[in-house]
Amino acid sequence: MMMILATIVLLGVLILVHELGHFWAAKAVGVGVERFSIGLGPRVWGFTRKGTEYVLAVIPLGGYVKMQGMNDEVMEQVEGGATEAAPWEPQPGDFDEKPLWARAFVISAGVIMNILFAFVVYTAVYAFWGSQDYPTTRVYSVESDSLPAGTEALAEMAQGATVVQVGDEAPDTWGAMLDAFSDAPAGPVQVLTEEPSAVIEVESPAEEAERQRVARSLRMWLPPMVGAVERGGPAETAGVEVGDVIFSVAGAEVSSWQELQRELWARPGERVELGLARGSAELTRVAVLDDAEGPNGERLGLLRISSMVETIDVPVGAGEAVVAGVAETVGTTALILQFLGRLFTLDVSPREVGSIGTIAVVSGRAAEAGISTYLQFMALFSINLAVLNMLPIPVLDGGHMMFLGIELVRGRKLTVKQRLRWSQVGLLVVLGIMVWALGNDILRFFGL
Repeated sequence: MMMILATIVLLGVLILVHELGHFWAAKAVGVGVERFSIGLGPRVWGFTRKGTEYVLAVIPLGGYVKMQGMNDEVMEQVEGGATEAAPWEPQPGDFDEKPLWARAFVISAGVIMNILFAFVVYTAVYAFWGSQDYPTTRVYSVESDSLPAGTEALAEMAQGATVVQVGDEAPDTWGAMLDAFSDAPAGPVQVLTEEPSAVIEVESPAEEAERQRVARSLRMWLPPMVGAVERGGPAETAGVEVGDVIFSVAGAEVSSWQELQRELWARPGERVELGLARGSAELTRVAVLDDAEGPNGERLGLLRISSMVETIDVPVGAGEAVVAGVAETVGTTALILQFLGRLFTLDVSPREVGSIGTIAVVSGRAAEAGISTYLQFMALFSINLAVLNMLPIPVLDGGHMMFLGIELVRGRKLTVKQRLRWSQVGLLVVLGIMVWALGNDILRFFGL
């Protein structure tokens, strides 16, 4: 029930936000709105006010704003509008009679609203819950190749050492420690560690960018604790559970997540014995690792688990929340665009794409993790929806923008017949993508 409710709320809110963008933009430039529909297909409930029919439709997987004088028969049929185009005489409130800039604004407004919504949600999460940080300063390793001149001694830090002081700062979280390195004054700085105790003398660079390189060179120590178990994967089959601490792989002891990964990766397809602690009990489980291809074509052994990392909320000011909201929105958008680019070049497997099943599972997990996690997922999905809508595929907003771009170049509009033909092609493409993504979900459900 949590999964179903979380998914309905997620899709309902984001569809409403997207369609309100189109609705408000249309009203702002004087375009009449004939129908405002949340959901696709047959009408379940609705009413008419000031010439606009407001509708709740049966399938909660989309929405539709039917604008006066906008000839788009394909989308009207798919998204719940009229099935036949009625004859009309051009009127001042017609969409197709508006200048190109106004039509571009109306078409892009849904995407703009999704991006703005994500920014507001990210900012609100930072303002009310603060930023998430890790309550540890334990360092697993230091990347010596990225250390700037004067800080090379940090590479000698013992694996698993805990940093207790950086200059005058005594950080108690990972983020505070990174800030201490980034904000350290130029010149000599002492770094103190415990377990083992050591004093490391470094020369803090004068340039802020160089000091940030120091911070980026540090890798956090992670406990070998299981945070999630993939359905149907080797771990679930072997009986590994969330919260288990794995302390050995095929007889080799591991004390960190990084060591656990290293031992697993070295055994693709092998049958391995896992030593794990569950509460006060020590157990043994046997798993046959997946044989997967790594990013450089190498073979890797995978247990199909993810780590459990404790986080805490650190309060931030209003200004910091806004800055963090912008950074989160921009960063998330860049990551989604990067993923689509890698998917197009086949650097990412097409199996990574999911549909409503994946959305439901992740929504449910995010909701169970708490309201702040759920809101952050909602913001991420809002950006994802915006990016996908701007793909240059007819029937999507990006396809309509492509039509307007063609009009701008050639100096005249595409005919209704041309737009209809291309929209039918676009619809087939979108349906193909949906079937492909749904197929991935079904295969994942059966552990394939």
